[in-house]
Amino acid sequence: MIEGLPTITLHSGERVPALGQGTWHMGEDRRRAADEAAAVRLGIELGMTLIDTAEMYGSGGSEEMIARAIEGVRDHLFIVSKVYPHNSSRSGVVAACERSLARLHTDRIDLYLLHWRGSVPLAETLEGFERLQRDGKIRYHGVSNFDRRGLEEWRALAGGSAVAADQVLYNLATRGIEWDLVPWCREHGVAVMAYTPLGHGRMLADPSLIEIARRDGATPAQVALAWLLSRAGTIVIPKAARLDHVRENRGAADIVLSAEDIAAIDRAFPPPRRGPLGIG
Repeated sequence: MIEGLPTITLHSGERVPALGQGTWHMGEDRRRAADEAAAVRLGIELGMTLIDTAEMYGSGGSEEMIARAIEGVRDHLFIVSKVYPHNSSRSGVVAACERSLARLHTDRIDLYLLHWRGSVPLAETLEGFERLQRDGKIRYHGVSNFDRRGLEEWRALAGGSAVAADQVLYNLATRGIEWDLVPWCREHGVAVMAYTPLGHGRMLADPSLIEIARRDGATPAQVALAWLLSRAGTIVIPKAARLDHVRENRGAADIVLSAEDIAAIDRAFPPPRRGPLGIG
């Protein structure tokens, strides 16, 4: 545990919080920057010291907002950012990382991800990541929105076996990755980072989820997050731009779902099953 939060262990042996903070759609309006930074800062104070961002978010505005939130506490944090595919050439990824570092007001990014696969050869991106690692500008590299086949291709490259994480869409209503990607990641020590962990909110109105929340003295959102936190090797990064939502997200880490709860969730949100010819 880190300050009361569950952790996962990266392939290096380093432990990081399993419950972090996402910032998608934050940093888009400078008029909200102070309130957003205050929310992220509260999350840090509550132990959610893993913070996810990207150069895409708010065209760099999210990284700038985070710089405001982390002032004076950077050394206690694990910061994740992502590079656009069109910036992921051998030299382009280095330049993009340096711009992110400047916006974040830090000298290193803990985990740097290729946001999604584009036209640049993966080997070229990986070479750029390795240069950034040698220069001390990033500590780990990984990918985002990669399926199993893409991860296998990445890992087969020279240096690719050091891939630390794959950040993907994962929530109760979107469980398809459990068929092949999640088992592969567990086998190879690759962390799964779940973005949009609450979907778009509609699943929180499910009667089963509401009943579990009532029984456990929680909210449906907390139950949905607690379910993801119960999945081995998974980092969950909900976004919260309001202080009450930050506290609600943090409360999910204190919920222990029973076997009865898990069974009810599986009935309401069935896991993927093998189809004909192995098609999920």
